[in-house]
Amino acid sequence: MYLKGSKFNMQSRRQRSNPWRIIFLFVLVGAAVYVNQVIVPVTPPLFVPTPTATRSPESYVADAESLMSQGKISQAIQAYQQAIQADPKNSSNFIILARLQIYSGDYEGAIISAENSLLLNSNNSMSHAMLGWARGLNGEYLEGIGSLNRAIELEPNNATAYACLAEVTALQVQAGQGDLGSLDKAVQASRKAIELNPNLMETHRARGTVLEITANYEEAAKEFEAAIAQNTNIADLHLALGRNYRALEMYEKAIEEFNRANALNPADPMPDTLISRTYATVGEYAKAIQYAQQAVKDTPKDAYMHGNLGSMYYRNRQYPEAVNSLKLAVRGGTAESGDSVEGLPLDYGRVAEYYYSYGLALARTGDCGEALQISQAVQLGVRNDEISMYNAQEIINLCKTVMKTPSGSQLATPTVEGAESLEGDVEGMESTPVAN
Repeated sequence: MYLKGSKFNMQSRRQRSNPWRIIFLFVLVGAAVYVNQVIVPVTPPLFVPTPTATRSPESYVADAESLMSQGKISQAIQAYQQAIQADPKNSSNFIILARLQIYSGDYEGAIISAENSLLLNSNNSMSHAMLGWARGLNGEYLEGIGSLNRAIELEPNNATAYACLAEVTALQVQAGQGDLGSLDKAVQASRKAIELNPNLMETHRARGTVLEITANYEEAAKEFEAAIAQNTNIADLHLALGRNYRALEMYEKAIEEFNRANALNPADPMPDTLISRTYATVGEYAKAIQYAQQAVKDTPKDAYMHGNLGSMYYRNRQYPEAVNSLKLAVRGGTAESGDSVEGLPLDYGRVAEYYYSYGLALARTGDCGEALQISQAVQLGVRNDEISMYNAQEIINLCKTVMKTPSGSQLATPTVEGAESLEGDVEGMESTPVAN
C-alpha cells in the first residue's frame, strides 16, 4: 500500500548543492594556507620584546673621537668602553682606552686595558708601551721599564715607547729607586724620542719631565708648553707647567695653569694643593687655607692633604686648627667628614715638614708633652735634614719659653724660626742643574 503525501515516504528528494558555498569554502582554505606559509614565519611571537637595533663599534669610536676633540676625556673613555663591548676583539680600542685612562690618572684601569690588548696580540709594541707607561706612573718602575723595553724591542723606532721610557725612568730617579746610570738613561731616551718624532705630545712631556727633575725649569716649561700645544685637555700637563712656572717664581701664571688642571679634573686634590702652596709662598695665607680645605674635601682620607692644610693654618698662626689637621697627618684618626685617616710614617721631605710643624703647633698651644716627643722623633728619624733638625730644636726652645710663662699655656706671639722652612716643591723635584 502506498501512502501518497505521507511524510514518511522512503523516497525523499535529494537537495541541490549551493555553488556559492563551495566557492566560499575554497577561499577560506586558500587564506589559511597563505597565512600559515607566508605570514606566520615573519611574525614575532606574542609577548616577546622586540629586539632593538645594535650600534656598530665604529659609531662609538666616532663619538669618542668627537668627545676627545672637545676635551671630554671621561666621556670619551665611556664611549670606547662601549665600542669594546660591541667589538671585544679589536685590540686598537683597548690601546686607545689605556692611553685615555692614563690621561685621566686612572693608571690601574689603564694597566687592565693594556693587558687586555696584549691578550689579543702579545706582540703589539704599542700595547707594551701603554702597559709600561701605566705601570711606571703607578709607581711600578721596574715592571714599567721592562714592558717599555719590550715595546722598543718589538718596534725600535717607536717614539712613544722611548718617551714613556724616559718619563718612567725619570720618575724612578725622583723616587730614589734608580741606579747611578738611571738619570743618563732617562736623558738619552728623551733625546731619542725627540729625534724619532719631535711633534709627538709624549716626547715633549717626557723631555719636560727630565728637565724638571734636573732643575732646568725654564727649558722644562718650554717643553710642557709644546706638549700642551699638541693636546690642551690633559690636566697633568697643566700641573707640570704650573710647577715649573712656580719654580721660576712666575706665580700668577702658575696659578692659571693649576686652575686649568682643576677645571679638567675637579676630583683631583693636587691642583688645589699646589694653588694653596703657591698662595702661601707669596704670603696670602687666607687663600692658601681656602684651597687646602678644598683639597681635603676632595680626598678626606688622604693624610697628605690634612698635613698641607695644617701647614697653612700654622703659617696663618691658627695654632689650634693646625694641631687638629696635623695630628691627622701624623697620628691618623677620624676626619670631620667621618672618614678614617691613616697617619704618615716619618720620612724625609714633605712628611718631615708635617711632623715638625705639628710639634711647633703643639708647643705654641702649650702641649709640650707631645711636642717634645715629636721633637725627639724628628731628631732620630731625619737627622740628615738640617731644616728639620733646626725646627726640632725650636720645639724645645718654645717649650722652655712656655714653662717660664705664668700661665704655662699658648704663647701670645710667635718667636722667629729663622731656618724654619715650610716650603719646597710638592713633588720633591728640587735638584742641581745637570747636563741633559
